Amino acid sequence: MSYKENAAIGQLLALLESRYAIRVLWALRDGHAQTFRLLQDSVGGITPNTLNTRIKELREAGLLNHGSEGYLLTSSGTELTRRLGELPAFASKWVASQARKAR
Repeated sequence: MSYKENAAIGQLLALLESRYAIRVLWALRDGHAQTFRLLQDSVGGITPNTLNTRIKELREAGLLNHGSEGYLLTSSGTELTRRLGELPAFASKWVASQARKAR
């Protein structure tokens, strides 16, 4: 992997590591716009200040937009959540392997 690829992955992971960032993206993955209040409820446990900060960061990163009906993923945000959608299958296999190791 090249230096540029490593740097790009590092930047993306730094953004996604921000508290609730992935949960905000995940809440919007179905393609339906959500108002601020609905998005806050969908994410669960996030304060308005933190949600405002995550929205700002995700908008600046080109992953999220605000339209007339609320917040939506951009095409890049949709692609990212589609790729993250592969994680549940991996996570299930990983958890099962960890359980086998613990026996």
